[in-house]
Amino acid sequence: MAMARRQKIRNAAILLSFLLFPITLNYFSPYLIIDAAAQGIVAGSFLTFSALFLSSLFLGRAFCGWVCPGAGIQEACFAINDKKVRRRSDRIKWMLWVPWIGGIALAAVLAGGLRAVNPLYMTETGTSVAEPANYFVYFSIVALFVILSFAVGKRALCHCVCWMAPFMIIGTKIKNALRLPSLGLKAAPEKCKKCGACDKNCPMSLDVSKMVEANRMKNGECILCGSCIDNCPANAIKYSWKP
Repeated sequence: MAMARRQKIRNAAILLSFLLFPITLNYFSPYLIIDAAAQGIVAGSFLTFSALFLSSLFLGRAFCGWVCPGAGIQEACFAINDKKVRRRSDRIKWMLWVPWIGGIALAAVLAGGLRAVNPLYMTETGTSVAEPANYFVYFSIVALFVILSFAVGKRALCHCVCWMAPFMIIGTKIKNALRLPSLGLKAAPEKCKKCGACDKNCPMSLDVSKMVEANRMKNGECILCGSCIDNCPANAIKYSWKP
């Protein structure tokens, strides 16, 4: 009963985060960070992405599983298409992310460096969707979440397009290399019944059973949502906090 409750809490958290997306949209904006950098300004999204990277040194990609505003709408789409996403799709976001990072750096250099910090850059009211024109941007992004989910499969945007995930994937690899104490998963292969429940319920389409069998639970696409833990009838997977 306690395990089911944890997933209810997670689902409530990501749904609430999505409902707040009209307020928080600009703080996750990949465009505003470039626009602000071109004027030598550190925007709110710059601070958000920096915070996500730092948090990943200790929490991995838990943000993606428990807080991300795009998670709620994508997981709601599982009712329409719960097809697993092919792993090679993960490469696409890196092909988009690398030139985007280069664009931010170039914009900052051409502006003579970052000279000011303005968390409310182009968000003076504190609310991202504050004018009619902003609704077009908001609904376009929501449409992208939904269309990719319907066409490709479970949390397709996370695999193919997400501009936030690479910050946390890099942070996760760094914390693993430095063996920092952090949130992760721990497996007990001897308990595994090979029922496949973990694979079926993983929102990121990971082959969790193979990870358990190999006793290696590190995966850059794991969002530490706990779905595999809460759906394992043998309690073969647990959260852990260790190097």
